[in-house]
This record gives sequence, structure tokens and C-alpha cells, in this order.
Amino acid sequence: MENSIYKLQRVLPISPRALLLVNRHARKGEENLLAAIHCLESLGFNVIPESTENPTHLGDVIRQYHHEIDLVIVGGGDGTLNAAVDAVVETQLPLGILPLGTANDLARTLGIPNSLPEACQVIAAGQLQHIDLGWVNGKYFFNAASLGLSVKITQRLTTEVKRRWGIFAYAAAAFQVIWKSRPFSAEIRINGQSIHVKTVQIAVGNGRYYGGGMAVFHDATIDDQRLDLYSLEVKHWWEIIPLLPAMRQGRHIHWPSVRAIQGKEFEVYTRKPRPINTDGEITTYTPAVFRVIPMAISVLVPPL
Repeated sequence: MENSIYKLQRVLPISPRALLLVNRHARKGEENLLAAIHCLESLGFNVIPESTENPTHLGDVIRQYHHEIDLVIVGGGDGTLNAAVDAVVETQLPLGILPLGTANDLARTLGIPNSLPEACQVIAAGQLQHIDLGWVNGKYFFNAASLGLSVKITQRLTTEVKRRWGIFAYAAAAFQVIWKSRPFSAEIRINGQSIHVKTVQIAVGNGRYYGGGMAVFHDATIDDQRLDLYSLEVKHWWEIIPLLPAMRQGRHIHWPSVRAIQGKEFEVYTRKPRPINTDGEITTYTPAVFRVIPMAISVLVPPL
């Protein structure tokens, strides 16, 4: 697990009351719901299971139960976690994660294993890590918010495609849209400075991984109290291809065609409103203000 600044050990109460929220549409959601309940109960949790056909209702369920529970456990992918994050911030309940989605980028950042029994063991161990959140136009995000190429990829990633192809769906969707990519004009403002760019993608990361295992910055952590922005300023679509391996390690930021900036707040303006995806879901549009919210919530993570 990556070095982190803020950790604390907290012992959960005996028979902790856990609200278990599972997205039935997540890639492994339906098949693992009963297995998750059984696993958590065997570890001493008093489980209150809730599932939903519509992840946008997750926040309401958390608010409904928050006086009756000791923690929230979310089973799903990054989009499911993103749907729950606003209510987790509001209630300040500890968050447990069962990676049941396609990419599971937040789990990867936190070192949470994809194995359901191992992920349950992580929650039972009771170690909490305070983590930062990103914020854009009033919407929180864990991993990254981006506009441009990534939005087009998101629009191609239907539930059916992700169920069928798993993590390979991201690569397939990327290759389908890269050759159609065209630069657009944008203005990035930071600390009173205005930067005008021609870019195919602007990504603002809070954690390390996003988009099915790509890294925003090679040294990013989810508790470093900063945002990491990169702008992909290529002129031709084929220039993106040699960049892809470097993007897996976050080393693309050293390439001449990539602008990299770190800070606590950015503003991004475009000539016309452009959609922004947060943790893989389109949630807002430019113009946009991005901020880091330090130590916003606590998450159960693997012991050191």
C-alpha cells in the first residue's frame, strides 16, 4: 500500500451494525450479494442489506439509516461509490469497500483486494484511513474528474459492454474513440495565472488510479492534499498511441505533449459547455471549479 499521511487504528464495536449497499447492476453485484452477507456475518457484523436498481438512490438510503448503523459498506464499482460519496461526507460514517465493479480504481489506490473474502477481512480488521476527496461544481469524487476524450469513452461503456468484456472494455472503447479525437480550446486558471491550451483531454486526479488502471500522476496518493491535473496536448490522434503505456504508470506527465500541474484548486473554461465525468459518471459541465477537500472521509483499508 502507498505511503499515507493520515491513518488511525479504530476498533469497531462488538457486532458492528453495517449497512450493506450493493449495486445489482455492478459487474459482480448480483452474484455476490448473498456471499457478501454471509462473509460479513461470519466475521461478526450485524448486516442490514439493501440493494438498488438505481445507484442514485444510495445517498437516500444512507441518510435513512445513519443513526442506526456504525458503518456503511458499498459493494460495486467506482460509479456506485461515487453515487454514495455525498451522503458519506454528510453523515461522516466510516466506509467499507467491496470491489464488485469493472475497474475498481479506488480499491486499487487503497490497496483493497478484489477477492470478496479478503475485502471483507479488510473491513473486519477495522483500520481507518482519512482520505481526501476531489470536488467539482458541488460534486465530490474519489479518483478523477475529466473532460474530452475520457467522456467519449465513458459514453461507450454501457453496462452490457462492461459485463461482457470486464476491464478490457476500457481499452476497446478507448481505441474506438481515439482515432476520432480532435483538439479543443480550453483555459486553465490556477493561482491567478491563466493558461490557454489546445487539448484532447484534461484530467484532474485526487487519487492515483482512474479509467481502468491508468495513473494520473506516478506519485499521487489519496491523502496528499493536492489535485494533479494533466492536459493531453497532441495535434494528431496517432500521437496518443505511444503515450498509452506511460499512462498506465503515470509517467506520461514527462512527455513534451503533456502539460502537468499540481495544486489545491483549478478552474477550467471552454468555449461551449463540455461534459465532465467524475469517477466514470457524467455529472457536470464546464465552466468548472475543481478543489481538493482534505481528510474528508474515513475508509477501512488493509493493515500496514
